[in-house]
Amino acid sequence: MKREVEYTWRLSELMAARGLHNTTDLIPLLAERGIILSRPQVYRIVNQKPERVALQVIAAICDIFSCGPEDLITVTAADVRARKTGTANSPNVVDLNRSVRPRRARIIDDDH
Repeated sequence: MKREVEYTWRLSELMAARGLHNTTDLIPLLAERGIILSRPQVYRIVNQKPERVALQVIAAICDIFSCGPEDLITVTAADVRARKTGTANSPNVVDLNRSVRPRRARIIDDDH
């Protein structure tokens, strides 16, 4: 069975809990740990769900907030429900083979 995996990026929550309300407040904290990012890069990391993040950045963020990766990223996984298609036989579908179909009516003239 297929599984659908989702994640929640919680950096903005961690920043708010620490009293950091501006994304630019994170720039010097990252620089202390050797991570140099521009303002737009930091803004995207804080306010958007990143698709790719270097492990050094995740490690630096975890060090800044004294947390683990599980506090920064919340992962949820669920089974994907199989989509129903019209090709599968369903109990409420009648198979219209030749024996069940009605016969064609023959029209007879009354004149004869």
